[in-house]
Order: sequence, then C-alpha cells, then structure tokens
Amino acid sequence: MKVLSKKNLTGVIIIVLCVGIAGFGSIEFTSQWEEDAVYAGPGVTEIKNLSDYFADLKGTAGDTKVYVLEGEEPGGTVFVLGGAHPNEPAGMLATVLLIENIQVSKGKVIVIPFGNASAYTHTEPQEAYSREFAIETIEGEERTFRFGSRYTNPIHQWPDPDIFVHSSGQTLSGVETRNLNRAFPGNPDGYLTKKIAYGIMELIRKEEADVSIDIHEASPEYHIVNAMVAHQDATSLAAETSMELQMENIRISVESSPERLRGLSHREWGDFSDTKAILFETANPSQGLFRGRGGSDLVLSGKDDFYLRAAEMDLLYVPYDEEGKPIEWRVNRHLRSLEMVVEVFSRNNPGREIQFKNIPSGERLVNEGIGAFLLSGE
Repeated sequence: MKVLSKKNLTGVIIIVLCVGIAGFGSIEFTSQWEEDAVYAGPGVTEIKNLSDYFADLKGTAGDTKVYVLEGEEPGGTVFVLGGAHPNEPAGMLATVLLIENIQVSKGKVIVIPFGNASAYTHTEPQEAYSREFAIETIEGEERTFRFGSRYTNPIHQWPDPDIFVHSSGQTLSGVETRNLNRAFPGNPDGYLTKKIAYGIMELIRKEEADVSIDIHEASPEYHIVNAMVAHQDATSLAAETSMELQMENIRISVESSPERLRGLSHREWGDFSDTKAILFETANPSQGLFRGRGGSDLVLSGKDDFYLRAAEMDLLYVPYDEEGKPIEWRVNRHLRSLEMVVEVFSRNNPGREIQFKNIPSGERLVNEGIGAFLLSGE
C-alpha cells in the first residue's frame, strides 16, 4: 500500500478542512434564505400574498405573506408594515405578536411582518451583524428570527446605479435604489424594490386602509427617534396619540413628514392614497454607529458600553443608562403606540371603528418578555 508523503498528507488535510469550512459556510448562507416561522393566531381570518395585490411579484424574492384579521362587525381598516428594514427587528417582532395574539371584533387589521423579503436573505458586509437571534417561548421552544439588511439583496437586484433618481427627481446615493423606504410609491415596471413598493401601495389602495403604520427603529444618535413621523393628513391623529401616551409616561414626539424628502412611506402613502400614514421610530443600539461589539446579545438586550459613554457626553437624542434599550421595551412602545393610534382614530371616526383585544403590550410584555406571547409550532 502506498503511503502518503508528509507533504501530500498536509495537502489532503488542508483540502478536507477547506471542504468542511465551505460546507459549514453554505449551511450558514442557506439558512438565511429560509423564511422565519409565523404562526397564525386565533384572530387570523385569511393569509394572502403581496402578489395578490400586484401579480408581477408572484414567484419573485419580493413576494411576502399578508395576514388579515377581520372582525365580525364592519368598521375601519388599519394596515401595519414591519420589516421594511430587516436590521430593525422590533418592527418585525411587533407585527408577529399582532398576528399570533390579537382578535379583532370590529373592522380589519392587515399585517405584513417581512416587508422586504429579499432583504432578509443577507446582511450588510463589514457591519459584523448577527445573521439571526433567538427567543425562547413559554413552552421552551426556541424561535429563531433572521437579522437582515437595510437593502434588497444584490443577488435579486443589480447593479446599483451611481446615483439613485427617484420618480420625483430627487437624487440619492446609488445603493438607495435597494432601500424599500426610498422606493415608494413604487413603479409596476420598475426594478424589484420599486415593484415591492408598488405592491404595498396597491394593498393600501385596494383595501381602502384608513390608517397605515410603518414600524421602524433608528440609532440612538439619530435626531428623529422615539417619534412618530406623520403625513400632514395624519398630524392631528399622531398629536392626539402622543398626548395620550405621555399620560402613560411613554414619551413619543411627533414629526411632520417633509414634503421635499421623497420615497418614504409616511410621505408617499399619504400622497398616493387616502390613508392616514404614520411611521414609528424607536431607539435600537444594534444598528448605531457608536456601538461596540455587535451580535444577537446586543439586538436583544440593547446594552452597550460605548452608548453609555456617548450618553455621558450628551451625544444621544434619547435617555440611555445601564438598562439599555431591550427588545421588550422597543416592541412595547410600538404596540402601545399602535393600540393608541387605533383607539384615537376610532373615537374620532364613528362608523369606521377598529376594535381588537389581546394585544401584548404594557407591563406584562416588558416583565415577562416576548417569548411569553410567541406561539409554539409544536
């Protein structure tokens, strides 16, 4: 039997290691293409696809599930979008909790948890983002969710132009051509991101949504954070909501949607439909520039020593201390804000009321954690 020389044996070992590493990497890569599990709660009356509103999305990486929760009594309609930016996980988790928990008695709630499905299939290079994070349910099951990118996957839309020119004539960096929240009102003949935006606009128009809410997060050093950004047609609704929340010691400012900043949901949804458009922002240290080491721990705990230093130097637009900005705190702000927006709208619009129960907001969510409200797949 021929014996391998030391040199050849070393080569074989290197080859085996490379194959192993490549195999492990392929598992990591393909895992981000697997759709996160969302379980329809008792209030879900229909599950559709975004392609049901715009057929050209069917079979593309931009198609995504739409959950309809409709009450027995007629009323108004609220549309809620999560996951327009998959590196802002509190919005997605808030929508998942809606789908798995609430029961609508009057009117209709329509929810998209993964607004830009393509952007969930990758992360941003050189940002050291975690690919995923996990939350344990009360039954002991570990629910895993992807932490994606701000942008559509370049595998699905490429190349970026040198300059992104919005349909309004506004110009931005070329990479913004893959940013869903710069693509509204969309274009049925455009590239993938614009088609996703157009599909969402079609949903809002065809469902005649009275109120439409886009849930986001922002870094603590961003000047518009812990805020509601409202189209002029929704300013009074947002202002009354803010005052009601302040009575509960939930401080959320109201910002007017800039008329010259185009492509954003709060601007284009309100301009191109009859909906009252509002965008929510809350503080997420995991996406900020001041953060130290990233990873799933930071996504969930919101604790970072460098943000503590930044707070001491008065560089942040939100209070920040040793408690951080945990995911439960961020999700609770979104859900309580949504609940109050709907309450205020219903109070002021007789005949278009929207009523639901079992929304997991408040002290129980903050104290018991998100896992207490996630369904088990078993």
